[in-house]
Parts: sequence; structure tokens; C-alpha cells
Amino acid sequence: MGHGSSGLRRIVREVAKFGAVGGAGLLVNLVVFNLVRHVTELPVVRASVIATVVAIVFNYIGFRYFTYRDRDKSGRTKELTLFLLFSVVGLVIENGILYAATYGFGWDSPLQSNIFKFVGIGIATLFRFWSYRSWVFKTLPAREAVASAESFLEAAEQAAVKKPPRPKQRVL
Repeated sequence: MGHGSSGLRRIVREVAKFGAVGGAGLLVNLVVFNLVRHVTELPVVRASVIATVVAIVFNYIGFRYFTYRDRDKSGRTKELTLFLLFSVVGLVIENGILYAATYGFGWDSPLQSNIFKFVGIGIATLFRFWSYRSWVFKTLPAREAVASAESFLEAAEQAAVKKPPRPKQRVL
């Protein structure tokens, strides 16, 4: 098989791991959302924001130590900052949809709230997948590329050592 099929397998594996963590995060998000709505008098969007924040913490741990555990770990502060930045954008997308459904259209029954919470999570997940893999959990250089560059440099070094310097030509 060529390089294309191994790249495809890698992305399929990444999507599967992202989906596993995201699916568990979805459950955490919905359970916390419904629990907060059931035991408090908080408005629907505030309950949703609390649930989203809990899910963000859960997801960071899952993504860092499961989905993207083989990715660059050198800049944890930058990684966490970018993760939180993109997560907040996802939070706004997710809860903006719930806000529009609840306050714009008056769809605020528990079933309707859960449906629009779920739709918001789905749309925000597309953004999160793209941003996390592109900006937060960056790939390390491919082993093949590193090995190729190292062998090229080694060959160039050996060639430089073996070649005697060219004699200087006189210019008249």
C-alpha cells in the first residue's frame, strides 16, 4: 500500500479516537446539563454553559492523553491556551444555537432544549475537530521525513569530507 492509504488509516483512527472522547464528552455535557436543570432554577442557557465547561475539562484530558497523546507536548501552556480559546468559540456556537431556539423561538421544553443543545454540540464539534487538530495538538514531524533528512545530511557530510578541495584557478 502507498503513503496515501496509510495517511487515510491515520485520519480514520484519529477521527475514531476524537469521536470516542467526544462521545463521552457529549454524555458528560448532556448529563450535567439535565442535572443542573433538574436540581436548580438556573435558566436553560446558564445550565448549558456550566455543562459545556465541565465537558471542556473532560475533553481536554481525553484529547491530550488518548486522542492526541502522540502529538507534540513541548508547549503545554500554549496548547492549553489555544484549547481554551477554541473551546470558548465552540461554547459560543453551541450555546448560541440553544439561546436562539429558547429565546428567539420560545422552544424551551426539556425535549426541545435537549434537541437544540445536541444540534449546537454537533455544529461546534465540527469546528473543534478542525481547530484542535490544526492549531492545538500539532503533529510531530513524520518519522520518514526526519529519517530522510538525517540520511541526506549524513550523505552530504560524508561527501564533503571525501572530496578534496578544488585548486584555485588563477585569473589573469
